[in-house]
Amino acid sequence: MRGLNFDQLRTLLEVIEQGSFSAAARRLNLTQPAVSLQIRELERRFGVRLIERLGKQAHATAPGGKLVEAAQRILRECDHADTMMRRFREDWAGRIRVGSTLTTLIYRLPPIMRALRLAHPGIDLIVNNAPTRSCIENIIQNRIDLALVNLPVEDRQLKITPLFEELMVAIFPIGTLGVPDVVTPDYVAKQTLLVEAATSAAHPLVLGWLSGCAAAPVALGTVEALKSAVASNLGMAIVPEISIGTHTSDFTIRPLRPQLSRTLALVEHPNKRNEPALEIVRDALLALRTAGAAELRTSKHRRSNPSRRGR
Repeated sequence: MRGLNFDQLRTLLEVIEQGSFSAAARRLNLTQPAVSLQIRELERRFGVRLIERLGKQAHATAPGGKLVEAAQRILRECDHADTMMRRFREDWAGRIRVGSTLTTLIYRLPPIMRALRLAHPGIDLIVNNAPTRSCIENIIQNRIDLALVNLPVEDRQLKITPLFEELMVAIFPIGTLGVPDVVTPDYVAKQTLLVEAATSAAHPLVLGWLSGCAAAPVALGTVEALKSAVASNLGMAIVPEISIGTHTSDFTIRPLRPQLSRTLALVEHPNKRNEPALEIVRDALLALRTAGAAELRTSKHRRSNPSRRGR
């Protein structure tokens, strides 16, 4: 009997975890027919049915469930062997996996990642974008080591270190007439408001700020999608101030009253083994507290001087 194909085992795990072939294909960056072929080849190898469909949901059969358990053990041991062998390579310090919200990944992490790679080339730093909820789940399941997320996060299984507050601002298409100097919930309720997807931490934050107003926001997705839609004159949005720092000429920008902010936090599992590479990356991310505090002071000074505010 030919040897096991680890890629096929990983595909089986993804199909069961995601509950569908199409979702597994997206996670694995494969086509759905490719995923189906790998599962069929596994079933042909063992001569048993591994997955059954109930409606649109994919479930493991009894033998499929046993193979999933074995596959998890096999792949865990493979990762362990890979880690062991990498330690023998000169200058290799470890692999650290970081999850991050999109705005943080785009506007805050690049200089940190660049500094880490220059100062510690032996650290394999893997950074992936995911919404706050996904990052939390990945920390709990030990798929990632650290995560930068937006509070609130209510989970006693986690170690949560607040870093700093990010101010939110209102943005309008450039040239919009009649925009007040300060934007209130009552004013927003009369506009076409675009918000992030319901799975984002910003969605309930903005809705909470609007509480009591008869607003009907339109959910579009990410902050970058909101900016693109506003620039296309599809409505207004409330976004983190940092996300429009280099695009002030593209929008009419106004502060909010009452002020709205969100807190960026570093999240990790309290029982995570504190290896040197993890400590180095953690310290680099914790340094965001200093940068964030300085950014907040600058922003407040700019707000007190209207001549320096965006159009």
